[in-house]
Amino acid sequence: MRALLQRVSRASVAVEGSEIARIGPGLLIFLGVAAADPPEAAARLAERCAAFRIFEDPEGRMNRSVIDVAGEALVVSQFTLVADVSRGRRPGFDPAAPPAPAEAAYERFCAALEGAGIRAVRRGRFGAAMRVELVNEGPATFLLESPEP
Repeated sequence: MRALLQRVSRASVAVEGSEIARIGPGLLIFLGVAAADPPEAAARLAERCAAFRIFEDPEGRMNRSVIDVAGEALVVSQFTLVADVSRGRRPGFDPAAPPAPAEAAYERFCAALEGAGIRAVRRGRFGAAMRVELVNEGPATFLLESPEP
């Protein structure tokens, strides 16, 4: 499981031209679920994302988490994050989890973020073609993978 975190001042997601979710300052998280991911990976990765210190403290150092700054989170499913890009000119999507288990893992991840204390967790629409808009602060972008058990 992979989470691409972007520190944002705002972000939104639209489906078929209609906005379905919006956040202010916080994290935009693109989440990719691999077929090999164990069920517990979602909660472990969500806890890591919630506690990941990428927001500035009063001295200007990245030393605060999204919880520390009372930020929000917008989670968007993105199976392309787990694509095999090791060879050729076209990504292979065999490593991605099938839709049903991937959606269940996505929901477990979002629920774990909520349980970790993030002020508001908004969601994209799983499996839909989405238009994502954001203002990346920094820019600050980090790729996290689910820790080993």
